[in-house]
Amino acid sequence: MGSGKFTRESFAKYSRSLGRDYDEHSGRVKGQTYTSRKLDQSLDPRYFTVRECANSEEHPNTIPVILALDVTGSMGEACNETAAALGVIITNLFNKIKDVEFCVMGIGDLAYDEAPVQMSQFESDIRIAEALDKVYIEKGGGGNTFESYTAAWYMGLKRTKLDCYDKQGRKGIIITMGDEPLNPYLPVTTLNVATNAKEQANVETPELYRQASEKFDIYHIAVDSPHDCYEHYAKDIENSFGQLLGANYKVATVNTLAQVIEECITNSVQGMTFSPSENNLNENGEISW
Repeated sequence: MGSGKFTRESFAKYSRSLGRDYDEHSGRVKGQTYTSRKLDQSLDPRYFTVRECANSEEHPNTIPVILALDVTGSMGEACNETAAALGVIITNLFNKIKDVEFCVMGIGDLAYDEAPVQMSQFESDIRIAEALDKVYIEKGGGGNTFESYTAAWYMGLKRTKLDCYDKQGRKGIIITMGDEPLNPYLPVTTLNVATNAKEQANVETPELYRQASEKFDIYHIAVDSPHDCYEHYAKDIENSFGQLLGANYKVATVNTLAQVIEECITNSVQGMTFSPSENNLNENGEISW
């Protein structure tokens, strides 16, 4: 999947069609509200087999990016900020990186939530914004001091088909965002129920990271907001994510979140190798990403 191109103009038109205030100068939108009150079937892992990011003549060197939001109770402000800044993030990236494609995920808590895993298709046009609007902000979570962040790694590993990886030997990118420490495992029973998986035991985080990091560059952004739990868990978040991810563990405020997302993606892309094509060679015959 993934055709077309996300533009400021298309995002402005889409936002205004929903009664939102689009700022021409900043590219940001106000009035984003998440109206979904249940898991949308189009994002439900029980109703699809894989999410595919395929190369095409239009996008010959696809760069799949999974953007996974913690949609539990304390993260509402960060979710709203991501939606408000979506036009800026994606337009800036498309100006630098021709073939980036986004998959939007909502991540909750497999131990407590009704909709702990939500996942869109990979898209490169206004359908990215449409998918984000479908995400159910369940505002759940529980008392276990972590959310199921590694469900994004699991779905990336098990439920994506990437031409960049299978045909060109290039990784995709996963960025999770949240305000609690890294979960030590994914519980087998609820993982199987939520995603139609057939695991026989809990999915332990170190081994999942080892496998998923062969297919994806993995980042986590801890969101430091006065309205979330970051300050309470800051040391534990750094110890858990920082020890595993190293420099790929980041901290952002709500105001710098868009910038840090862009930095994660451009950092990964700078280390990638691309296949030449007529569509992505610059005037000097060099590959332009």
